[in-house]
Amino acid sequence: QVQLVESGGGSVQAGESLRLSCGFSGHEFLLYCLAWFRQAPGKEREGVAVIYTGGGSTVVADSVKGRFAISQDQSENTVSLQMNSLKFEDTAMYYCAARRKRGYSCRSFTDFNYWGQGTQVTVSS
Repeated sequence: QVQLVESGGGSVQAGESLRLSCGFSGHEFLLYCLAWFRQAPGKEREGVAVIYTGGGSTVVADSVKGRFAISQDQSENTVSLQMNSLKFEDTAMYYCAARRKRGYSCRSFTDFNYWGQGTQVTVSS
């Protein structure tokens, strides 16, 4: 059974940075697409970034493009989300998610079926 554990959330001022990490276990890391989602109170869950493990190709949502980056560490079976120039509107619960790869790309935020417990990011203006 795939397990995902997030860490690294916290409270920061606008303009500061945070780095979230997600530990993957329970199956072969390279068989999965890994992604970060977020959900703010009263809003729908939003896909933030997704990575094709191994090859490393990524997709980042327009709302965070240029500020957020997703990366992988195959030796540790982790994915990270580097968040720079944080804004008040980035405040949300951030979740790591996984799904089995289909083909040779991980370019969508659909059909993720394994989820971590989430880590809170709060940005004060």
